[in-house]
Amino acid sequence: MARVSQEHLDARRRQILDGAARCFARNGFHATSMQDVLTEVGLSAGAVYRYFRGKDELIAAIAEEAFAGVRGAFVEASRATPPPTPDVLLGAVLRLFLEERIPGADRQAFPRLILQVWSETLRDEQLAATLEAGFRGMREIWAGLVTAYQENGLLPAGVSADHMVRILIAIAQGCIAQQALFGDLSVEILEEGVRGLMSMRTQSPS
Repeated sequence: MARVSQEHLDARRRQILDGAARCFARNGFHATSMQDVLTEVGLSAGAVYRYFRGKDELIAAIAEEAFAGVRGAFVEASRATPPPTPDVLLGAVLRLFLEERIPGADRQAFPRLILQVWSETLRDEQLAATLEAGFRGMREIWAGLVTAYQENGLLPAGVSADHMVRILIAIAQGCIAQQALFGDLSVEILEEGVRGLMSMRTQSPS
């Protein structure tokens, strides 16, 4: 009997994860049954259960990939030299989310999946711990960018790097939620909006 290659095994696992992700993004974790997943991927129960023992394992695997996708988007955006200004930085993050991250699904699918994952952390302690660790890591990475802004004279030295990073991440999270819910957000809208906020001048108290 011919031996199945690792490449084939990996491709089959990818096929299952992509199909499950489409189902979960469309109907949510808990409204999706394993039969829905089997129908989506066109495989037998035995073929799917060879890789995942049930829906909980599928959810965990997809959540881990979603976390990695979010984290990767933030890391990728922070690597530019010189450090990108906030409008460019956040635009780069959103651009990665607007790409077709789930094969065969629309541009809202990945943001919708992210929302599903975030909500799942409210009931799953292990996922919550993974999310918290990722959030801490992103804050550390972007804190270095804020420090670079200060060193280049773009930002007052007295501004808390962590406070600014929290707000930058919150803007990115809000954009993900907005795209998931309404689907009409573009990179250009985000960049122009952030540039507008950056151009505001505060008035000195009289």
